[in-house]
Amino acid sequence: MSSAKRTGGGAPAPHVADSHDLIRVHGARENNLKDVSIEIPKRRLTVFTGVSGSGKSSLVFNTIAAESQRLINETYSAFVQGFMPTLARPEVDVLEGLTTAIIVDQQRMGADPRSTVGTATDVNAMLRILFSRLGEPHIGPPSAYSFNTASVRASGAITVERGTKKAVKATYERTGGMCTRCEGRGSVSDIDLTQLYDDSKSLAEGAFTIPGWKSDSQWTVQVYAQSGFVDPDKPIREYTEKQLRDFLYGEPVKVKVNGVNLTYEGLIPKIQKSFLSKDKEAMQPHIRAFVERTVTFTVCPECDGTRLSEGARSSKIGKISIADACAMEIRDLADWVRDLDEPSVAPLLGALRDALDSFVEIGLGYLSLDRPAGTLSGGEAQRVKMIRHLGSSLTDTTYVFDEPTIGLHPHDIQRMNDLLLRLRDKGNTVLVVEHKPEAIAIADHVVDLGPGAGTAGGTVCFEGTVEELRAGDTVTGRHLDDRAALKDTVRASTGALEIRGATTHNLQDVDVDVPLGVLCVVTGVAGSGKSSLIHGSVPAGADVVSVDQSPIKGSRRSNPATYTGLLEPIRKAFAKANGVKPALFSANSEGACPTCNGAGVIYTDLAMMAGVAAPCEDCEGKRFQPAVLEYRFGGRDISEVLAMSVAQAEEFFGSGEARTPAAHKILERLADVGLGYLTLGQPLTTLSGGERQRLKLATHMGDKGGVYVLDEPTTGLHLADVEQLLGLLDRLVDAGKSVIVIEHHQAVMAHADWIIDLGPGAGHDGGRVVFEGTPAALVADRSTLTGEHLAAYVGA
Repeated sequence: MSSAKRTGGGAPAPHVADSHDLIRVHGARENNLKDVSIEIPKRRLTVFTGVSGSGKSSLVFNTIAAESQRLINETYSAFVQGFMPTLARPEVDVLEGLTTAIIVDQQRMGADPRSTVGTATDVNAMLRILFSRLGEPHIGPPSAYSFNTASVRASGAITVERGTKKAVKATYERTGGMCTRCEGRGSVSDIDLTQLYDDSKSLAEGAFTIPGWKSDSQWTVQVYAQSGFVDPDKPIREYTEKQLRDFLYGEPVKVKVNGVNLTYEGLIPKIQKSFLSKDKEAMQPHIRAFVERTVTFTVCPECDGTRLSEGARSSKIGKISIADACAMEIRDLADWVRDLDEPSVAPLLGALRDALDSFVEIGLGYLSLDRPAGTLSGGEAQRVKMIRHLGSSLTDTTYVFDEPTIGLHPHDIQRMNDLLLRLRDKGNTVLVVEHKPEAIAIADHVVDLGPGAGTAGGTVCFEGTVEELRAGDTVTGRHLDDRAALKDTVRASTGALEIRGATTHNLQDVDVDVPLGVLCVVTGVAGSGKSSLIHGSVPAGADVVSVDQSPIKGSRRSNPATYTGLLEPIRKAFAKANGVKPALFSANSEGACPTCNGAGVIYTDLAMMAGVAAPCEDCEGKRFQPAVLEYRFGGRDISEVLAMSVAQAEEFFGSGEARTPAAHKILERLADVGLGYLTLGQPLTTLSGGERQRLKLATHMGDKGGVYVLDEPTTGLHLADVEQLLGLLDRLVDAGKSVIVIEHHQAVMAHADWIIDLGPGAGHDGGRVVFEGTPAALVADRSTLTGEHLAAYVGA
């Protein structure tokens, strides 16, 4: 029975079901959270802010969203849960009032070469069905239009075990749309043989130019020299046709070398297995450089980069094939689909129109369906994931967004704000982790975490409205209305990087001079061609240090010390002081605790239940053998050094008996980017997006180069952190470096010496330089969208 009662003739008392209008969190302790207790209003837009590393993601993603997902997963059978990711209950005392959480994070889409915008959003699936019904000539089912499906033909006898066994002749055929030459990748790789060997030399003379292949002692080289297939004393250019074929493409075969049985294999398949099958990001720098200069990718000559077989390309609706449809900009494709009038596929056309219109509405109309998913920026990937939720009829759902304004020009932020408000107005709870003042301004409720980062954060500093935040005495409140002023004087360039006839992606034969010796900002709306211009025309050569948006990779064994190369001089210093091997001071090598293998914790896998991690009892979480911890340097053992913060370690290695200049230099760079609070041994998996971005920047600052190219370095940075970044950029320029920044943040634009603005729109409406000059001239001119927004920002 309902608990609502009428009192007299008045309105009924509220129903008990309507009282659950808050998400209650009590005693949250994930990562750096310090017993956080908070109440979040449902069916409202709540923005979580605070400096990078203050605990926003720990509260929103690792506590609220993680527990919601875990509870939903528990409603499935144990059999189904076995196929799902296992989630542990977050470190929290009480979580009440949760609703189903839909998480839209910044994770880049998989870099699988066969994954495209169309396949990632299911739009390709609908197009394939459309062409299989309406395409002329008809070539087969939807799989015939799929570049991920190969054609298969088979025939033979099968045994049917029903009653008496009997052999039956059967044939099987499946028509796929995959191009046979490139196997649906759109490009074919070619290996430059001149990078593998010097053909004027013999193997005995050291013909190989592959890193690590020395002719005198390397086993791999000995296999070729003593295989009997080639003459080790004859120059490679004098090999007969058969010898060269065996040398380059020989099938695996056993050979005896110095009395040992080894496998001989042609050089090309050997290189493909040993170098090209590995993740390029995980390679050592000299190996990666070798791979980049050895392998060239060219457009597949058979399918012309469309990935599709000739049959799939020949079937058309009107004059448009599925390859043509996927190559169109999505806004043009939406118009084409809208013009199709075919009652037999009306439901399909309706769904396809809605999906394509969602792309346009979210500001991604400039993309094409054949764009590889791995080439999308973090912001674009996040918005692509939003597409499936825009037209959803679900209500009373919690949507969780991680900085949805990343990669967006100020002009596009208003559109994103409208989408967030629309989701809220349908009756959903919207939780947003955000730094941009324009996005914070639309919040119904603001939660500010801090006051600092890492161990100095993890508490709720403020809860309330935006106006109350402005008046509040928190870091965010004080910086909310900060505006970087235009410089009174700008630096003069010392030269220019000439770009001529740039046509990468949507660039329209662009000629531009990028000034050197200054802070140059390249800006423009999302999709205008900024990254295409800089990354496509400024090769990352000997003098160019390029810091792009690709995420840093690292397991729970990786930490700031290993990622930045800091552990190397520390290990050597410990080894020299104690007269032992450096390998002893690595938790991933000889010094590791044998019980936990240097992990510090023992993991117990419980199948479909969440795994359990317990601190190792032998090393007490220190990760090293007891004998290793007896060796000291500057009065500290290696585990104590790894437990230091960057700031403490900078002081420790900067002077006294522990003075180590090589380590101190790396620590100075980490402090320069504002990571002084990180501990050296903190696993990379626990770092926030902004912390990872700055860790990557600090690592590249040590690279030798005169030109620094930074792609959106303000990603994940709080308003207060942006000031520190601007100071860092100034120091780089003052040290004689040239800094080119691709950026949307108005504070960085205002601080620039020179601005190159691309546009005027996105996709085929962009790709042109619409302004070159100083920020002051852009503000005075106001001829572009960037100029208008920058003028409003600086109050001109």
